[in-house]
Amino acid sequence: MNDPHRPDPPMDPDLLRESDFRPNQPESLPPHTSSKKSAADAAGAPGWERATLEKLAFASLNEQKATRRWKTFVRLAWLAFFVALVWMALHRGTPASDATVPHTAVVEIKGEIAAGADASAEFVNAALRAAFEDDGAKAVVLLINSPGGSPVQAGMMNDEILRLKAKHKKPVYAVVEETCASAAYYIAVSADKIYVDKASIVGSIGVLMDGFGFTGLMDKLGVERRLLTAGENKGFLDPFSPQSEKQRVFAQTMLDQIHQQFITVVKAGRGKRLKETPEMFSGLFWSGQQAVELGLADQLGNLDYVAREVVKTDEIIDYTRRDNVAERLAKKFGAAMGEGAMKAFKAIPAIR
Repeated sequence: MNDPHRPDPPMDPDLLRESDFRPNQPESLPPHTSSKKSAADAAGAPGWERATLEKLAFASLNEQKATRRWKTFVRLAWLAFFVALVWMALHRGTPASDATVPHTAVVEIKGEIAAGADASAEFVNAALRAAFEDDGAKAVVLLINSPGGSPVQAGMMNDEILRLKAKHKKPVYAVVEETCASAAYYIAVSADKIYVDKASIVGSIGVLMDGFGFTGLMDKLGVERRLLTAGENKGFLDPFSPQSEKQRVFAQTMLDQIHQQFITVVKAGRGKRLKETPEMFSGLFWSGQQAVELGLADQLGNLDYVAREVVKTDEIIDYTRRDNVAERLAKKFGAAMGEGAMKAFKAIPAIR
């Protein structure tokens, strides 16, 4: 039996447990403690790494699919855009009215006459052929508003008008709006008659070649021009090199020859109607009223007057060939980028 007065024997330290030093805790934990524990258990559960990797992989796949769909859409949009450009380039605007109805065919010659411009031989001659070939066209009117340009392009148009007139036996009339000068008048004289407004500008029968020279200024600035050529005249008309008298005479002879060609075409087109004066072929220009008096034009009149009173039809159909949307965009994105630089650094000035 135990003696109540005897002290308890000392406890062995190795037999002590951690629970002997902790306060008594309830058997069940609070609900929020239990949910935290379950989340921690889930995070630490076997296979959580695989689930996370699967989620990341599916998210990456979905992102790649969306990127591919967007790229496909962009490519299809560009394809549709270029198909539309090609279609518009191949299908130019046709006359709005029925070409079989008796009408006056109009071809506009506006702006600078030059290769690649709206008033180029390529565009104008194509429009002229279409106008002459239509049975409904009773006459062709050249509606002119141009200060001139290339004598080569003007000569090509003049020759084509004369050829089509002889082939189709249709009259051609030139109607001048604001200006019909230089190369534009070269084209106009191919018409059977020329109609002008009393204030129109007509004439400027001459040829020029313009340029500039910087040799004196370069000497003052101490700038040396280093131009190497193979051929004595390869640097002819170089603006940074002095011009020799031989080169000047050569250029003047060429201009005189082209000027004489211009005069011959004018005399052939106007014939006895021309009242020649010493200043007529000097490059001067006159008002429409003066042009009629000099025989450079026939009478005053506009497009409506010619269609109504001369051709005897109120129906007017425009055959002018113009740049469509596709061609304008192509010029803006391509040729326009270097056009200014190319014009500034051309080796040989244009003849006008």
